[in-house]
Amino acid sequence: MRLRNCETEVSYDRPDPILVAQRYKEPYSALACALFAYGRADLIVRFLDTLDFSLIDATEDRIKQAFSTHYYRFQNTEDISQFFVTLHRMKQAYDIEELFTRAYEPNRSVLEGMNAVITAMKTLNNYDSRGYRFLIGSPVRRFKGGAPMKRWMMFLRWMVRADVIDFGLWSGVNRADLLIPLDTHTFTVSKRLGLLERKAYDMQSVIDLTLRLRTFDPDDPVKYDFALYRIGQERQMILM
Repeated sequence: MRLRNCETEVSYDRPDPILVAQRYKEPYSALACALFAYGRADLIVRFLDTLDFSLIDATEDRIKQAFSTHYYRFQNTEDISQFFVTLHRMKQAYDIEELFTRAYEPNRSVLEGMNAVITAMKTLNNYDSRGYRFLIGSPVRRFKGGAPMKRWMMFLRWMVRADVIDFGLWSGVNRADLLIPLDTHTFTVSKRLGLLERKAYDMQSVIDLTLRLRTFDPDDPVKYDFALYRIGQERQMILM
């Protein structure tokens, strides 16, 4: 089995949303890339390539005009326009790393940091629709049965870890505290490998799998995420 955390693993032939996020290496465009990262990887990258991330710094009228013809799966044009309006307002109001870190530090909880950012987004823009709610998510209040928040966990992996795949920009978060970005591929492969026993695809499974991966590397458990994801995405046979 070939090495997965290497530069050749991310390209237009082997698409992943980080391919687009890596061009900018700044948190607001990276957050957009991560939150739109659902569905087929090639279609995600194709959509992200249509987005002008410099519009985050434009006026709200310009943002709404520029995205008046954009749509993506569950998000209509208004959802996408309002999402970029929210990013614009957040960038004006906060340093996202500082906002996250302030909530993370007391308990070294990335979930509390994530909750703070989501809450700020909802406070800054009271726009609401089904597609918009799906895109940004809701604060996690419980583990069992709660959503795994895969796209947020992936964003944090990008921001905190630094290697040939991830482009860690944040220094105030310990990579040992990251949680696995659990998607259906990683979930299936982890069960086949005996890394995860829980049958429910939820936040408790995220925590259980992360704890198991910490037994292999307590300082960087999420470094295994990209390899597990790729194995599942490629539907490789797992020999038990």
